[in-house]
Amino acid sequence: MPAETPLTYPAARRQDLVEALFDYSVADPYRWLEQPDSEETQAWLAGQDTLRHAVLDGLPGREHLRTRLSKLVSVGVIGPPVWRGACHFFMKRNPGQEHAALYMADENGSERLLIDPTDLDPTGHTTLDNWYPDWTGLRLTYQVSVEGDSDSRLYVLDTTTGSLVDGPISRCRNSPVAWLPSGDAFYYVRSLDSAAVPKSEELYHRRVYLHKVGTDPDTDDFLVFGAEGHKTASYGVAVTADGRWLILTATIGAVRHNEVWLADLTASSPLYPVFTPLQRNTRAHTRALVGRDGQLYLHTDLDAPQGRLAVTDMENPQSTPWRDILPQDPDARLDHVAVLDSPALERPLLLAGRKRHTFSEIRVHDLATGDHLGHIELPGSGVVGEIRSRGHEAWFTYTDPFTPPTVFQWDALTHTRKIWALPPGRESLPPNPPGVVHHLTCTAPDSTQIRITVLAPHSRSGPLPAILYGYGGFGLSLAPIYNPEILTWVAAGGVYAVAHVRGGDEGGGQWHAAGARANKQRSVDDFHAAAESLIREGWTTSSQLVISGESNGGLLVGVALTQRPDLYQAVLCGAPVLDMARYEQFGLGPSWTAEYGSAKVEEELKWLMSYSPYHHVTGQTVYPAVLFSVSDADSMVDPLHARKMCAALQQVASTPAAADNGIVLLRRESAVGHGARSMSLMVGLLIDQLAFAAWQSGLPLGPSV
Repeated sequence: MPAETPLTYPAARRQDLVEALFDYSVADPYRWLEQPDSEETQAWLAGQDTLRHAVLDGLPGREHLRTRLSKLVSVGVIGPPVWRGACHFFMKRNPGQEHAALYMADENGSERLLIDPTDLDPTGHTTLDNWYPDWTGLRLTYQVSVEGDSDSRLYVLDTTTGSLVDGPISRCRNSPVAWLPSGDAFYYVRSLDSAAVPKSEELYHRRVYLHKVGTDPDTDDFLVFGAEGHKTASYGVAVTADGRWLILTATIGAVRHNEVWLADLTASSPLYPVFTPLQRNTRAHTRALVGRDGQLYLHTDLDAPQGRLAVTDMENPQSTPWRDILPQDPDARLDHVAVLDSPALERPLLLAGRKRHTFSEIRVHDLATGDHLGHIELPGSGVVGEIRSRGHEAWFTYTDPFTPPTVFQWDALTHTRKIWALPPGRESLPPNPPGVVHHLTCTAPDSTQIRITVLAPHSRSGPLPAILYGYGGFGLSLAPIYNPEILTWVAAGGVYAVAHVRGGDEGGGQWHAAGARANKQRSVDDFHAAAESLIREGWTTSSQLVISGESNGGLLVGVALTQRPDLYQAVLCGAPVLDMARYEQFGLGPSWTAEYGSAKVEEELKWLMSYSPYHHVTGQTVYPAVLFSVSDADSMVDPLHARKMCAALQQVASTPAAADNGIVLLRRESAVGHGARSMSLMVGLLIDQLAFAAWQSGLPLGPSV
């Protein structure tokens, strides 16, 4: 067993480097690991790779995990349709495919493959990021990233012939596209050339351009917006189907609020649109939609943390009061709205998708008055994705912990719901779910009630090995969705719990703010409370409890392991942010100051240093086992965080007095970005993580898996 093998960690030089930041003396003994290409770092990484393989490759149960995970992950995926005339576009991944592909279907339902990322790159390292058909469906933009890079490339495809008519246009990471009705030009977002911006700011400085298909983007694009914008500004663009209105949004960094601008393209040239501000200098997030009735609909959290839908006069939005159609529901967050306005309907309808305590619901309302008319019955307690509508019909995806995403269609004329598309290969899934969902609450130190979702085997006697997952940041919710990792763990006899801590969006904007900036410690306090509750109620024990988090969740579990190392047996820490004194100098860090605070501000540095995991590793502490998982090509969260923290923990574990410390490993992969990866790479990652968790928590992995 690996646990019985004496460990020798790769040597890591410890620098006597201390930096003065305001009144703080900030030690940074492993700053040299910030340089990934240095000979010293490369040698250290090679040693980490050797150690990781020596330990993880020999763990028991790996082949059982591979069999189970491969079966669950290989179940296909199909997305809801995007309609353009009589044709529609949708994503689908068939069993065995590495990536989902883009398809087009005609009015008879005959499907045609348009873009398969694996055809573009058989290695599986190219991902399809976004796609936008024009209003006729004859042309389509799509964007791809190669080997996890951030420089997404945009192409234009003729959907009739399948031939490329434009591209590549570089530097289009996460760019929206808004086609003009003519189909020969579109608005999009592009970063400035790296030569035109300061070093280390290549991922920023975006601008909105109008591009005419077939022209040189570097010389012929028209700058439309953003010349005076903040370096971390990101933009959204949309054009109405009639081509009259251009809607533009601007967001500074990773905040929940935005600015909204409107331009009437019939009153000014599309090359030089005249923008009228609809929302500025307001701590609110608003999405504007133009109805066919000429009204401007506003899905906003202005004065409504859970969201509301208002309407105003399109022609004079600044001076006309906003009138609520759907007032805020204090117990449910408004996620999606869709309009059904077919002439065949007695009256136009509004579909409102809300989340009530992480579970979705869809209600039907009168568009003009907001009166509640009924609801669309869902298959169970789960999550609904974006609602897409056309005429008198709507499509949406539904998933829950035991149901892979399924597309449903609802007909407003008959008030009937039916399955529009099942995930390909669903019949290969086990007929019975491996466990049961339980909904618990625990009490945080400040008496706030924290929800915990627990999936456990059907029959349970006594405490079991458990994984507790958390995120708690950026206003993102942890929803009860189909997850092969969870199903595999529960089928093996373990408990999998999700803590809905503050910092997420389970309780709307206020819930997010309660765990951000100066309040970030509350997210960690909530997480500790969830762990203590699981132990107190007999679900697990400290010696059986593994905590897990990725990205901001990696920060959460990184803080947890330094603050309460006695509470946890092991930690799965993926793509984490861990050095809070220097995080904003790397990756997309500068855009996160609204979430965490800035080390350049004395008061905010105090917040950061109060919990920064890297700076709270001490030699007098017994730490749990840790598996760091990172991607060398991650341009969002630089893997330097995990490298430095790994070196710090390994140094503690190497001291003669640290025999009780858990093992510390670094798992890294190349040619992968922050999230998207092929199915085989996903399976490989999950095998390592679950095998490590099972080994540390005592969960046997055998043929029953």
